[in-house]
Amino acid sequence: MEIPVTLAAPLAVGRIDTGDTAWLLAATALVLLMTPGLALFYGGMVRTKSVLNMLMMSFVSIALVTVVWLAAGYSLAFGDDIGGGLIGGLDHAGMAGLGPDSVQGTVPTLLFATFQLTFAIITAALISGAIADRAKFGAWLVFVPVWALLVYVPVAHWVWGPGGWILESLGALDFAGGLPVEITSGASGLALCLVLGPRLGFKKDAMRPHNLPMVMLGAGLLWFGWFGFNAGSALGANGLAAAAFLNTLVAGCTGLLGWLFVEQKRDGHPTTLGAASGAVAGLVAITPSCGSVSLLGALVIGLAAGVVCSYAVGWKFKLNYDDSLDVVGVHLVGGVIGTLLIGVFAVESMTGGAEGLLYGGGLAQLGKQLVAVVAVGTYAFVVTYGIAKLIDRTLGLRAAEEQEHTGLDLTVHAETAYDHGVLGHGAPVSSSVVPSAQKVKPQA
Repeated sequence: MEIPVTLAAPLAVGRIDTGDTAWLLAATALVLLMTPGLALFYGGMVRTKSVLNMLMMSFVSIALVTVVWLAAGYSLAFGDDIGGGLIGGLDHAGMAGLGPDSVQGTVPTLLFATFQLTFAIITAALISGAIADRAKFGAWLVFVPVWALLVYVPVAHWVWGPGGWILESLGALDFAGGLPVEITSGASGLALCLVLGPRLGFKKDAMRPHNLPMVMLGAGLLWFGWFGFNAGSALGANGLAAAAFLNTLVAGCTGLLGWLFVEQKRDGHPTTLGAASGAVAGLVAITPSCGSVSLLGALVIGLAAGVVCSYAVGWKFKLNYDDSLDVVGVHLVGGVIGTLLIGVFAVESMTGGAEGLLYGGGLAQLGKQLVAVVAVGTYAFVVTYGIAKLIDRTLGLRAAEEQEHTGLDLTVHAETAYDHGVLGHGAPVSSSVVPSAQKVKPQA
């Protein structure tokens, strides 16, 4: 099999396997935990004046995407195809017809739908890192549900839905989300960067992470949750899940080591931020390939991502796009690496048929992977750019200059992350910004 059969199978009455169900319940909780982990990861990477805003962008994505997914997203992504491999129908809008006895493969359909929901949630949240410190929170509340329906849902149908063109017509492989999650979030983040423009002081002011222990904690929670993300995509407690689990661990390790090697050679010192970023890069790259490659493939894919992404995060300074927290450099680049290298390292024992170039499969699978990458990346970028332009012209997408200078925590949320204020970042806060009980004294 090229991907787990249950992932693309139409809704059907089957028999629930309690072991598979128990594992997927745990995996779903693990993937949901990744979004709070991402909030901490991103929150530690920004300056003190916008920590809470960064956390809020992730947490509010949980609520927004959940409502959209249950209303129509799940049905459009995983319902029977009605558009030539492009989109599903609305037979299950509002989760209609999906009671506790409905079965998807060997697990309850409601559980399968919830598992897939957690993927949609974190994909939207990932994009926020590209526009940290400068986006209107109200505009974000509008962007997330629109983006989820117009970008994530169609791509999820292409890759995993019954009749999806990438799955059934093209035959490209993506086990756990390199295309719908990593490449869409990275390409969409790039589009938003270009619409918003760079932060005040970009390439002039030091914009260092304010709390590296928070970054490391967030990275650890992401890594922990990623086992549910990847191994859970086997949709069963089986050998494929075990292989994906181990591949995930290995790629995270080699990604970390690869990034630190580059830092030591280039900068003369390995950093904690580099360790966290390298682990995430390796995990990103193994996401599409964890169910298709051997242990050797996982090792190489993680290492390649750690090395390449450590250079890719610097491209923004040369090309003048302000990807605040390196969504493009890590998620887009890492997702492309992992998706393409399936065409090199895929093994029949994992895929059930398809083989990569290294194992005698020729260039055919690599070509399929390339077509999928280009199609998804282009679609996500173009549609997101259009959504962002529309929101910018109607509601305004960027925060006011005074808000950005002072910090979004105080000016938008009327809160601060720390009792001692904003550590000198931004202008003194006027009495109109926060209630008197929350005023902070400007730092020297």
